[in-house]
Parts: sequence; structure tokens; C-alpha cells
Amino acid sequence: MILGVVLSGGLSTRFGSDKALAEFDGHSLLSRAVDMLSGWCEQVVIAGREAGPAPCIPDWPRPGMGPLGGIAAGLHHARDADFEAILSCGVDSTGLPGNLLDMLNPAPAYLADQPVIGLWPVSAADAVEAILSGEGRHSMRAFAERIGARPVPLDRPPININTPDDLAALRQGIRQRGIES
Repeated sequence: MILGVVLSGGLSTRFGSDKALAEFDGHSLLSRAVDMLSGWCEQVVIAGREAGPAPCIPDWPRPGMGPLGGIAAGLHHARDADFEAILSCGVDSTGLPGNLLDMLNPAPAYLADQPVIGLWPVSAADAVEAILSGEGRHSMRAFAERIGARPVPLDRPPININTPDDLAALRQGIRQRGIES
């Protein structure tokens, strides 16, 4: 079984407001991410928030640890609930391929251009704990390297929404190309 984990503990400083609540195509980015993961996972949780459209879990070991804090929280939750792996994505993940889970299987693997989007085995919980407790780099790539995760390239990298202008550009691009989000 796979647990979906939406990473939503960031401060959204470049966005200027809570990015998770920003609307795209009539739904919040947070709701869209939860719905997307629901198509691939038996259950979905939101890491780093107190309230949302799915059960919420706190980042581990505390807030402010970046995406790895959400990954660690998801891995702990998954291990305690007998899941085999987590499928993680950022709150702003849009336009992911329908065969994402197949592309990332077997775990561990991540999207080369956005390492927060990955399939991580629960056995990686100890590795992420060691990184977050240590003094080295607290990055997704350091975690991926430590557990031997393979990067999966995409022909068209996922869109990264960091600012309101990024969201506006996504809206405009969708309208111009008539593509589905």
C-alpha cells in the first residue's frame, strides 16, 4: 500500500500568502494536490498543516525543516500504519503524468527536476532522520543520494509555482494551449 503525502509546511515567502490556498481552476492548490494523489494512493495525508481536505500530520521533527520534514513525517506515519511506501508531492504540483506511479516504481525514485515528487520506501525513515538530526545538507537531493534513489527525467518538467506570477503564467498557458491541468 502507498500513502500519499502532500508537502505543505513551507512558508510561501516568495508567493506572499499561503500558496496552498491559492485557487487554480476553481480549486485550491492544496485540494488539487490531495485529489491528484488520491488517484494513485490508498490514503492521502497533508504534512505541515493543521487543517485541510485530508488528515494533517505535523512535520518531523518540527516545523521549519523544509520538504524533508514533511517526508520524515510521512514516512513515520506510513511505517506506523503499515504502508510500504509514500508518494510525495508539493502543494503546488500540477500537470503530472497519469503514469507517474509506474514511472517511479520501484521505490526509491523521484522526478529529476522536482525531487519533492517521489516514491520513497518506509525503510528510508532512518536515513531521513539521520539527515535531519545531522549537520550536513538538509536537502531532498542529499536524501535521495543517501538512499540510492534514481532520478526519473520527464520530457516536460512539472510546473513549479513559487510566485503569483507563476500561477498567472500557468493559467495563461493553459488557456493558450488548451491543455488540461
